[in-house]
Amino acid sequence: MLIGSFQHIKVAGLSVAVPTEKVAVDTFSDIFGTENIEKFKEMTGVQSVSRAKPNQTASDLGYEAAVDVFEKSKVSKSDIGFLIFVTQKPDYRVPSTAFVLHKRLQLPEYCLCFDLNLACSGFIFGLQTILSLLDNSESKAALLITGDTSVKTLSPHDRTMVMLFGDSGSATLLEKTKDVAPVHLGFRTDGHRFKSIITPAGAYRNRNLPHDRVAWSDGILRSDYDTHMKGMDVFGFSITDVPQLMKDFMASRETTTEDYDFFVLHQANNYILKQLSRKLKIPVEKIPVSLDRFGNNSSNSIPLVLADHFGGKHLGNLHIFICGFGAGLSLACGDLVIDTAVVNPLLETDFCYLDSY
Repeated sequence: MLIGSFQHIKVAGLSVAVPTEKVAVDTFSDIFGTENIEKFKEMTGVQSVSRAKPNQTASDLGYEAAVDVFEKSKVSKSDIGFLIFVTQKPDYRVPSTAFVLHKRLQLPEYCLCFDLNLACSGFIFGLQTILSLLDNSESKAALLITGDTSVKTLSPHDRTMVMLFGDSGSATLLEKTKDVAPVHLGFRTDGHRFKSIITPAGAYRNRNLPHDRVAWSDGILRSDYDTHMKGMDVFGFSITDVPQLMKDFMASRETTTEDYDFFVLHQANNYILKQLSRKLKIPVEKIPVSLDRFGNNSSNSIPLVLADHFGGKHLGNLHIFICGFGAGLSLACGDLVIDTAVVNPLLETDFCYLDSY
């Protein structure tokens, strides 16, 4: 396990934007049948998902969150030395969408920008990257944006995914300061299972595959341009590798579950959350849930939970444990202290950027 530790850097602001449209899982009954819908809800805990407009991109949602976080924090845009955008749904193949956000947010020209292609572990991988850059520079502050519109690469016939994933964007301001507890992060990677969550076509490996959707071995209509998840592989990974990482991390930190106020975990599904609670003996009241109303929000799961449960509430400093896991396969966890006063309430938006190519 790779461990990263950072001193004198705090979360100075956090905002999350979701689309206004919420799609109830029950509306899929005509497609998948009432019995399958009830089984899905019981297993996953998802009752509805957030759904972006057809022209609304991940960067649109991330941009709205960034505008909100700047408006509500004391950090100046002129202090931002780094902008990282974590997404698997960029605006273009070239350039990185971080440059589009740099232009839209009117950040200084000395700001270093790039994208990270990560999903459910992306928020923590992004934290490690941007904290490392900030810690080794003269910059005063940095901006981490995450965003995904997962539905845009899902087959509408895929009952395992289309009802599970929601769309959103987040913006987190990091600022150097002396008076704050350190941040600790831990990571593991299993590239041997990279095919477990994959969109086979659409980039440069398989450029000329047909777009027609045909029945796969599980009977679901897909094309190779649709994201596919090997459910049992990912499930096994989630209830074995992930709790082991969490145990190993707490052992390295010499902490226990009692040392944390809350465990803000990737919102994969309700059954996996219950398994993590059972295996690590975490009281269920310490695991806040947002997937029932918003679904699995990929790299935004952790900030979405924070904004949903703590946004606008002045509960003081909370010692939280975070964990994200998914495509790659990748898994990450960590702990930090966050002042709930800098966590803003969820905002809803349908805004789409019109000055595109």
